[in-house]
Amino acid sequence: MKTLLTLSLICLVVLCQAQVTPRNIISTKYSTESYRANIIPKSQWKPYPKTPEEWKKALPDSIIQSIIKAGEATAKKEMPQMSASILMNYVRSGDREEHSKISFGRRVNLMDLVLAESVEGKGRFTEDIMNYVWAICEETYWGVPAHLGVQKAKSGLPDAEDPTVDLFAAETASVLGLTDYFVGEKLDKISPLIRKRIYAETNRKIFEPIKQVERYGYLSKKNPVNNWNPWIVSNLLIADLFLETDESKRVASAYTYSTLMDAYLNSLGDDGGCDEGPSYWFAAGACVFDALETLASASNGKINIYDQPIVQKLAAYIYKTHIADDYFVNFADADPKLRPDGLMLYRFGQTLKDDKLTQFGLWAFDRFPTTATSNGSFHRMRRIANILTLKQMPKATTTYVPNTDAWFHDIQVLTTRASNGFYLATHAGHNAESHNHNDVGDFLLYANGEPVIIDAGRGNYTARTFSSRRYELWFTQSQYHNLPIINGKGQLAGRKYEGINVKSTVNDKEATLNMDIAPAYDKEAGVQTWNRTVKLNKAKNQVEITDDYALNQKPGSLEQVFMTVCEVNTDTPGKIVLTTPKKQKVTLAYEAKNWTVSTDLPSTEGMEYKSFKTKWDNHPVRRIILTNKNLTQKGKNAFTVVMN
Repeated sequence: MKTLLTLSLICLVVLCQAQVTPRNIISTKYSTESYRANIIPKSQWKPYPKTPEEWKKALPDSIIQSIIKAGEATAKKEMPQMSASILMNYVRSGDREEHSKISFGRRVNLMDLVLAESVEGKGRFTEDIMNYVWAICEETYWGVPAHLGVQKAKSGLPDAEDPTVDLFAAETASVLGLTDYFVGEKLDKISPLIRKRIYAETNRKIFEPIKQVERYGYLSKKNPVNNWNPWIVSNLLIADLFLETDESKRVASAYTYSTLMDAYLNSLGDDGGCDEGPSYWFAAGACVFDALETLASASNGKINIYDQPIVQKLAAYIYKTHIADDYFVNFADADPKLRPDGLMLYRFGQTLKDDKLTQFGLWAFDRFPTTATSNGSFHRMRRIANILTLKQMPKATTTYVPNTDAWFHDIQVLTTRASNGFYLATHAGHNAESHNHNDVGDFLLYANGEPVIIDAGRGNYTARTFSSRRYELWFTQSQYHNLPIINGKGQLAGRKYEGINVKSTVNDKEATLNMDIAPAYDKEAGVQTWNRTVKLNKAKNQVEITDDYALNQKPGSLEQVFMTVCEVNTDTPGKIVLTTPKKQKVTLAYEAKNWTVSTDLPSTEGMEYKSFKTKWDNHPVRRIILTNKNLTQKGKNAFTVVMN
């Protein structure tokens, strides 16, 4: 049990591909004096409508009615109840979903009620709001049990005397800050102790413990940090700006919190790549935008860093990794499918004057309109800014055209597409990336927007996912990525397990990534060099995978894996015919004299694997295994993929 707790925050300390670059953009550009001069006093800062009259001017009537209906539906529900036993589930069984459902549900319900009361203004929802606020304030810990590893006690229950700040504790602070802003005066009419309690609990559980910066890996200025940093900072900013009544403290905290985000911007490479993948970008790069929007609003636009190249690059990452429809490049723990928040992307594009991002936002909003306006579990300030943008949205049809080629040197990811509809993504990198899988040299291939050769993605998060047993899970192992298995050995986890001699070539004829992936493998695999070339041959509209290798001695076994969700036909030697759900046929060609072919189905049983039953539109993930028949110490293997 102790091991599970102490290792549960492994995702916070894992190193990213990019080295720390001390840009310190915010703290260099702005001083505490500039914040003192420009931050609007709490009594004067009105970022959102508060009265029914103001809401009517700002929102379409259909949205107002949907907000009221959501509040009415929530008012009829029983409040989800928490228990110590539910908190203990994480260390007893590894499950974290039952607790999350209750904890997140309370906060979603509270925001439904708060917004309904604010837009309607009749007092119908205030009693329920009071009860939710009081119940949340009574909770010992606002985060999730999986994140208790920072605390000194390791019992499975939160230590009330050792409050610590995780993602969801910070989210809770912003929910209570928004509650105070929208309906605080109405709560005062019930009892002045309610708002007093909000501030007391937020101060005790969030604002004071966050001062112990050294406890939190996500605030490190020495080591790279991941999405936790901007996600937490964006919530701290809005919570403190709404709740702190002492103006000197309020301004000082706004400065401190925003400069903490320098750590994330310092962790990015110059290309702005997100090694956690596109689905995590919405909790990383998008949270940078959330925080910057809050700062700009609270300073009448006087505090902003939108002109900085790194901000513009991190924003462009998201459309450069879009494949088609709701498919995105999904290396590491990223999900293959996500419904992008079009309104947020549109707002970000408009702010940066990035027409490509603006058009991508318009496309996404047209394709997935409810995603941008739904009351999800996180990023509440983003949802409010989204709905306040609806009346400004242009009626014109988007001119969005998917990006053709991108090379992110910092995370060593190449994305490219051909005229026949092939989309290829591949990467080198190393095996200590945030949310890492052992996958140096992996690639994925889509045909006209359909997955052909895939990165299977992650399973369900449990205690094992972020423990020392992480790499027992098949979806984290290189043996279940599009990579060789050498002498029965796969790649290992750690910073030293990496690709070297990495070179990309992108032009009208080809998009190619060359890399030696030998250092990523277990030494017992006996690999001297394994020079892998992943090429999209644009002239021939085909993908070419070439492995030129040298081993210490003749291998005992050599296999090549391809992962797919297609139907697989291996009847013709030298050809593997892959048929997509829409009946496109793609052929993977290999030297029949050198290989035998088999397939298997990775497990979907157990807590960590159940999402694989549905993740790929209910199509099973299949592993194709080519086993080498002519084992040699040195050799060159080639595979070609063409569309039929």
